[in-house]
Amino acid sequence: MARSVLVERQAAPLRQQVVKLIREQILNGEIAPGERLVESTLCLAFTVSRTVVREALRQLESERLVTVLPTFGPIVTILTKKDIESIYRVRENLEGLAGMLFATNATQKQADAMVRLLNRMETDFVNGTVAAREKIKGEFYDLLLKGGGNDVLAETLAIIHGRVALFRRYAFIDEARVAISMNELRRIVDAVAVKRNAELARKTCEAHVRLAGKLAIAAYAGHLALQEHDVHTAS
Repeated sequence: MARSVLVERQAAPLRQQVVKLIREQILNGEIAPGERLVESTLCLAFTVSRTVVREALRQLESERLVTVLPTFGPIVTILTKKDIESIYRVRENLEGLAGMLFATNATQKQADAMVRLLNRMETDFVNGTVAAREKIKGEFYDLLLKGGGNDVLAETLAIIHGRVALFRRYAFIDEARVAISMNELRRIVDAVAVKRNAELARKTCEAHVRLAGKLAIAAYAGHLALQEHDVHTAS
């Protein structure tokens, strides 16, 4: 069930604030996969109108975090193993292309910036909070895609990253996965920004996503199993 939060009336439009709050509660596991999102309950939780809630749910549906079932209504999306494999297969190819394009097209200034970013990640990613890890990993992708110089690829990857947001959150929480990811990021930066080797960059980026996909399937399955166990225990 959604946690009650007082929504501010000034900063951002109400809809965007509610979208952010529901998204965060889904990604944090406070609202579980398969859980029904009842409009009246959300209105009470956030003290906003039904129109605002409906608009927020439509946006989250476009991000694939919410699924609307006929005659039942919106629920938090449940993914199958095949769904996850399909998403990560597409992500693997796109990020391989992103690495290759950076190695080929990035300016020396952008390559140097990537090396400096890696140095920051040794602290902010390895020893940082979940929020700090998310932020600096976002900076890594922003720089990787800007250096590649392909706006269509950047837009497409943004959609894919939105769909894997839940799995990326698991990766930022698990210390063992953080260590694994950091080792892979070192190899990626070496390939794309130091060696400037397009083929090595592609292979290194693809390998990173392949492993992330395997870990994502295991983490998501464990998450669902834990929730099912909690439901049975409570009943």
